Parts: sequence; C-alpha cells; structure tokens
Amino acid sequence: MTPPLTPTTAADAVRPADAERARLAALGRRTVLAASAVGAGGAAITGAGVLASPHAVAAKARHDVFAHGVASGDPLPRAVLIWTRVTPTRAATPGSGKGPRVGVRWEVATDRRFRNVVRRGRFVTSAARDHTVKLDVTGLQPETVYHYRFTARGQRSPVGTTRTAPAKRATPDNLRFGVVSCANLQAGWFSAYRLLAERDDLHAVLHLGDYLYEYAPGQYGMGQDNVDIRPHDPAREMVSLSDYRRRHAQYKTDPDLQALHARYAWIVTWDDHEVTNDQWRKNAENHDDSEGDYLKRRARAHRAYDEWMPVRMDGTASLGDGARLYRRLRFGDLAEVSMLDLRTYRSQQVATPLVDAEVNDPARSITGNRQMEWLKDSLTRGNHAPQWKVVGNPVMIAPVTFADLPNELVDPVNDVTGLLPQDGSPYNVDQWDGYTADRREVFRHIDDHQVKDVVFVTGDIHSGWACDLPMDTSLYPLLGDSVGVEFVCSSVTSNNLKDITGQPALTPLVETAIKANNRHIKYLNFDDHGFSVLDITAERTQMDWYVIGARDDQQTTATHDASFRTLAGTGTVQRVSTPVGDR
Repeated sequence: MTPPLTPTTAADAVRPADAERARLAALGRRTVLAASAVGAGGAAITGAGVLASPHAVAAKARHDVFAHGVASGDPLPRAVLIWTRVTPTRAATPGSGKGPRVGVRWEVATDRRFRNVVRRGRFVTSAARDHTVKLDVTGLQPETVYHYRFTARGQRSPVGTTRTAPAKRATPDNLRFGVVSCANLQAGWFSAYRLLAERDDLHAVLHLGDYLYEYAPGQYGMGQDNVDIRPHDPAREMVSLSDYRRRHAQYKTDPDLQALHARYAWIVTWDDHEVTNDQWRKNAENHDDSEGDYLKRRARAHRAYDEWMPVRMDGTASLGDGARLYRRLRFGDLAEVSMLDLRTYRSQQVATPLVDAEVNDPARSITGNRQMEWLKDSLTRGNHAPQWKVVGNPVMIAPVTFADLPNELVDPVNDVTGLLPQDGSPYNVDQWDGYTADRREVFRHIDDHQVKDVVFVTGDIHSGWACDLPMDTSLYPLLGDSVGVEFVCSSVTSNNLKDITGQPALTPLVETAIKANNRHIKYLNFDDHGFSVLDITAERTQMDWYVIGARDDQQTTATHDASFRTLAGTGTVQRVSTPVGDR
C-alpha cells in the first residue's frame, strides 16, 4: 500500500518501510471467542487462545499441539475448507523443517458437542508442508452451520464454527460479511478481529489483503516513531520460505485472530505485503539483489500462504498445484463474490505519477489479460447471474485525481503528445489510477452490457471510503454517470494519514480537498482504524464502518462511524444513519 501525492524520486528510495511512510506523509503531512467454549471431551479455547481440557496440565508439560488455532474458508453450498497446524514435537516449530509425519483426525458435526458427526477422516501432514492441515469437507448441506475439530498426539483442537453457502438457486434474505484489511502486528493489537468475533450475525469474513507484513522489527511499527507494539518474528524482513512460514505462524498465535478464524469462514485475497511492498509481475519496490531472485521469493511466499491460509488456490485445497488466487463464490441468487489478485499479473507502477501519461497505456495492466476476461465474465453471467456482483478488490478502483479534464479535450491532445493522464493527475498509481485503460475497460463493459448492482469492496489504503464509480469524472457532477459503487474498509492496525503526520488537524483539510476534486467520493476517513460490516439484501447493499480506540489498548472498544448503502438498480451510494446490526 503506497498512496503517493508526489512523484517518487531517488530520495524516496529509503528501504524498506520508509518509502511507504514517506508517500503516506505526502498526503498532508481480548476477549477470545466465547462461542468456541467447551466441545466434547471438555476441549476449549482459553483466554490465551490455547487448548484447555481435563488433561491441560499434562498437555502443557508436553507442548501445545494446536498452538495456531483452527480456521475455515471459501464456503460452497456443499463444501467448505477447514485448516489447522499441528506441532507434533517440541522441535517441530514453524519453518524449522523438523518433526515427523503425523496423522490428524478431523470431525465435522451439526452440534458443538459432536453428538451428530456428519463427516470425519484422517489427514497425514509432515514438515514438507510445515505440518499444516488443509482439506475440503464435501457432502455438506447448503446454508448450514457446522462445527469442526481436529485430534492429534492425544490432544484436541479448539472447536471451529463455519457455515456453508446457500444453494445455487436459493434466495436468502440477506448476506452479512465482516470486512477487514491491513493488519500489521507490529502496529497494534488486533482488536478489530476480537470485536468481529464477538458478533453472532455474520455469514463469513472478507479479508481484502495485507493479512501480514514482511518488515523487520523497527521498520514499520505504530505511528511516527515506528513503535513496535509486538515485534515481528523472525526479527528480520521475511525472504526465505522459513521466514514466511514463521511470520504466518506468529500472526496465527494472536488470540484475537484465532478467535475470528474459529468463529467464521474467511474469504481472502492478498495484496502486496504477503510477499513484499509494491510488488508487481517481475519485481517489487521492497526487493533488491541482495535478497536473491524476486520470482523465487514470491514463489516461497505463495507456498507459505497456500500452506497457512484457509483458501483454495487454483481451485483446490491441495498444495503445489498452482498459485491462482482469483476465484468466485456464489451465494444463491442474491450475490456472487469475485476475489481479485491485483499483484501477480500487474505491470510495473509508473515512475512519475503526476505527469506520466503512461498510466493510460493499454499495454499496461493491473489484472493481466486472462484475469480481465474472467472479471468481465463475472460481471455478465447470463440470465442466471446472481443479483449483486460483489468484487473483492485489493486496491481502489474509484478514480482519485486532480485537475481532471473532459475526455473530449484530453483525447485530441494525447493524439499528438500522449502527455495527459486520461482521468486527471492521479494521487496513487499503485491502485487502478495507475492503470486507467484497465479501469476504463471494466467500466465500459459494465455500461455496454447494462450490468446493474456492481459493488467493489476494497482494502489497502488504510482509510474508509464510499464512492460512486463514474464513467467520466469531469462530467460526473453534471451527469451522475456511475456504473457501480465502491466501499473501502479502514485498516485493522496499519498506519493511516493521521498516524504518519502526527497532525490530526491536517486530515480534515486533506479529506476536503480530495472530495472537492472528486465529487463522486461521498465518505472519506483518514483518521481511524477498525472494521466494516457489509450487508446484502435484494433491496440494497449497505456498508457500516466501525472505528476502534487506541491501537495499543488491548481492551479498546468500537463505535459506529458511518453507513452508506446503494439501492438496487441505482449504482450510486447514499448515506444512512443506522447500521444494520442495530435494527
């Protein structure tokens, strides 16, 4: 995530996290899951997020086999993926390459005490996959809540809860998702996860990227002074496969993260920090020759992600069969969620964003050709397409520009000079503003096919936004030509503009300036951290933004900040006063 306002210069190339901080500054200078309580045999999650049972003392004398919790993800009508990691011996720590092959028993039941087990089996794991367990449980019933657990080495895991998707042609009354992104463990406690885990009204959680960060301790912490609330492990930037495995393991020992994983299925995508900052197809800003071959580094990161995340890559729970992350999940006739990967296939970001018309170059892409065709197909799925087309979008697609001119004036000039950015001067070329040909192709496709009810749900930028999506930003105030809407969630902990500048009075001025130059932006919050809740019905889709207090306070609470909705068929956002959970 790197939202610059000024062009990058050689002086900005301070490694590794200062580049991100500098460009941000340029904008303006525990309760653990109660619902996982007692399962059959007395297994429970304790306040520390670890196993408690009638044999707890003996278990601790050995070691905690299930120290990293449980998770589920990618719910389908008759299948869901379940995950855990086992530590078969004390020496078999994450990333160590040590430890024996071990059989793990798993069970799925309709009740928390596992009196009605509907599926069970055995999974063999080893150091070759960092002792992770990931499998697809099939033969389930649609739109049903299930409970799952694992057993190995005489210990039983915490109990997880998950929920399958509605049947393909079902018409659910609503869908409700928690929405999160950008969770830097060094920059604060994961209170947003804890608070979402305490809710009982969600169907799943959408995580839109930057699940973890690559930086070493002291490089990207909380606020201007880079305070490490909790230092990263290993105590270096992650580059090797062992590094990535250890960092994933560290994040999954956080009790609040464990609680949210155990409470709901997750639907995830990555942004850049799962590999390294500002990555693109062949390299990244935060990678140099001393760190070896970039593509090998990325392959290691993707391997660890596949091992440690409850996600189907290349459509399966198997490891090593591919790294394709973009995919669709259908929720009856009400909605389909299309999760994008906007890092693996993108062209390099432009070097001089305010004056570089290369942002318009149709040869440059943020999606890659194959994913672009897939995305357009997601938006136009024939007569049996779900009503709402929800796009899980790692970086903002709404234009955020300055000094915009109408397209009929820009095009003739560019026929001769090619100097003018098509949609005005972009403030962040790391998002779709740096790839305007791709954005125009998507918007034109929506407009040409008269696609209704398109909602992009986005992370990355450490701030909250609600936007219309205009075909032409310069004419939008007159025509209101919006092809859909975008809702952007704030960060869980990662620094925002106020944190970086240390000037709270500055952010309202910046927000006002951006909205004055971009009339399609209806809500903008550069000050706060937290989570969002997305609720979908046939009549409307609504996003509620909740903000937390201090990131260094483990007991901080959340308050409702704003709510916006888009009514079916309108393609525009409007403010509403009441969050869905309060009705």
